[in-house]
Amino acid sequence: MKLVVLGGGGVRSPFLSKSIVTRAKKIGINKIVFMDNDMEKLRIYGGMSKHIANCIDESIEFILTSDPIEAVEDADFIITTLRVGQDEGRVSDERIALKYNILGQETTGAGGFAMSLRSIPALMNYCELIKKYSKKNAYIFNFTNPSGLVTQALRSAGYDNVYGICDGPSEFIKELQILTESRSDNFSVECFGLNHLSWFRKITVNGKDITKDIINGKELYIKTEEHLFDEKLVKMHKMLLNGYLYFYYYREKAVGLINRSGKTRGETILEINSRMNKRLSNLDIEKEFAKAFKIYLEHYYERENSYMSIESGSTRTKQVEVPDVNEFIEQEDEGGYAGVALNFIEAMQTDKEIEMVLSVPNNGSIEGLEDTDVVEITCKINKDGAVPVKIGKVEPLQMNLIRQVKLFERTTVEAIRDKSIDKAIEGLMVHPLVNSYSLAKQLVNEYLNEYKEYVGDWGE
Repeated sequence: MKLVVLGGGGVRSPFLSKSIVTRAKKIGINKIVFMDNDMEKLRIYGGMSKHIANCIDESIEFILTSDPIEAVEDADFIITTLRVGQDEGRVSDERIALKYNILGQETTGAGGFAMSLRSIPALMNYCELIKKYSKKNAYIFNFTNPSGLVTQALRSAGYDNVYGICDGPSEFIKELQILTESRSDNFSVECFGLNHLSWFRKITVNGKDITKDIINGKELYIKTEEHLFDEKLVKMHKMLLNGYLYFYYYREKAVGLINRSGKTRGETILEINSRMNKRLSNLDIEKEFAKAFKIYLEHYYERENSYMSIESGSTRTKQVEVPDVNEFIEQEDEGGYAGVALNFIEAMQTDKEIEMVLSVPNNGSIEGLEDTDVVEITCKINKDGAVPVKIGKVEPLQMNLIRQVKLFERTTVEAIRDKSIDKAIEGLMVHPLVNSYSLAKQLVNEYLNEYKEYVGDWGE
């Protein structure tokens, strides 16, 4: 079978390559294609990815291409990980929002809206190519941000083979398993909400519900991403919070810390990537692989270890040491977002049912939402596909926020589909991180003007 990565010249591609190739034979993958329209990034990061793949299993055919038709032709599985507008677009998203003292984080509120303006049309075009050239029953795993909103747009457009993936929930669940000294086969948790707006409840080990014990314990707030939250806030919810809820419950703190630091997350990433690209640009990736990969890993872990440090004023609980090439290849693969897609593929090929968190249509799982609303939720995966668990009625404390943000998503999808300025303003206006007509109007007009080359002309 053939697996394709659209955006294969991205900075995370070498990790993606390792994850895929390590499990390729087990899940029947014998051909991998990394496609990117940025030839230099494909040469650098795609080149590293191919070298790593060959080190792990040179019998797997690994192709680099800038031709999207060549990439998706006869594909069985497609992972999308695009950054339309590059790092510079991310910085513009953030800075335009911060002018109005509004958070511009790339997956929430104004920043998520701006990124969706660029991401959704690009993904629509790729989905049409996939529909035309890929296998009839091909699966698309969307990791392009804002993942939930993009997946909603693609599903609403009739691309029913799209599943939203995010490594946030799976990484947090791993932290909980380590905390509780449990394993995936005796640990269970229900996740529900929207992408980057979700909660975790009914945490069980060997069938025993330990949710209260975890919440009342001290280690949760030291050893996991819950360190971002006050204990009282978590206890108020009576369940655990996705780390991105920090931007909703501490928004003025996040904006204040960003302003005081003088640098946004996007600017940090742009600076690190620019420095890395400059050092790698003069190297022959194949002939000087060890040197190139050392430079890459040093910069990559600088990025990862600084995650959320500006916005929260704290560092990650898990700081990663930089390995050498051999250590990187020999280390047990942690999966990341590729692992989510690969677990899905493996489960469909066996009779063993597994649980995993995906962004899929609600289909009655969460009361009060439409069946077609894409939600981030624990799903049962088997050879018949993905079925979301039944969540039922959600308490107002969580449901109020879910409804507001889902209304923003629905309206934004309509705005992009119809190229409607009024709809875009309406959507951004109802988002709790904007919550203002006058601000929404200014933001929409600035973003549309900034990204005219991507969005074209819009009407009222």
